[in-house]
Amino acid sequence: MARILGLDVPPAPDSAGRHEWERDVRTAWRETCLRGVRLSEDAFDALIETAVHDPDPSFNRQFVEPAVNAFGQRRVQAALLGRLRTGTDPERAGAARAWYWSAVLSSRMPRVRAADPDAAGRAEPDEGTDLPAAWRETALREFVRNEHLDVRRCILPLLPLRKSAYPPELHDLVDTAVTTARAHPDAYIRHRVEHQVGD
Repeated sequence: MARILGLDVPPAPDSAGRHEWERDVRTAWRETCLRGVRLSEDAFDALIETAVHDPDPSFNRQFVEPAVNAFGQRRVQAALLGRLRTGTDPERAGAARAWYWSAVLSSRMPRVRAADPDAAGRAEPDEGTDLPAAWRETALREFVRNEHLDVRRCILPLLPLRKSAYPPELHDLVDTAVTTARAHPDAYIRHRVEHQVGD
């Protein structure tokens, strides 16, 4: 990401000092966004990749927000949905963490733009797809199917557990998700489901 976005930071260290280096990259990126930047097509993939692999659900906003601003919410959400469908388990968890910011952020970084004004319309699969509905269905299926703890922990807070949020053919799956979460060995998941079902 640092190389593709042209950030003025030294090369990444092997292991010692890695945390400080990552902090420096974040700072350099934040300052670049404040000054203003035109992002290439390669920058889109770099921002999505970094947001998905960032383990911190607060810091990944620094990569989602400029991507949404420059390339559009729909394109960012389509990329994250793709990762939820086909990524590795860590990528699925990361896509869920990043989805939160893609859903709540609006264009708040006016100085961050795509170099190509048509970039927001590129690489959108299924033009007529209701991406939030597709996300809900995919996340529901993934929560029930995938036993990976981090995937389930990251998906659950974004998962509506009301049958009214889904078409009738998914209502049994909602019941399965609630039952799975209530019986889960992880205390966070058990607590979270009761909070969500109670809302």
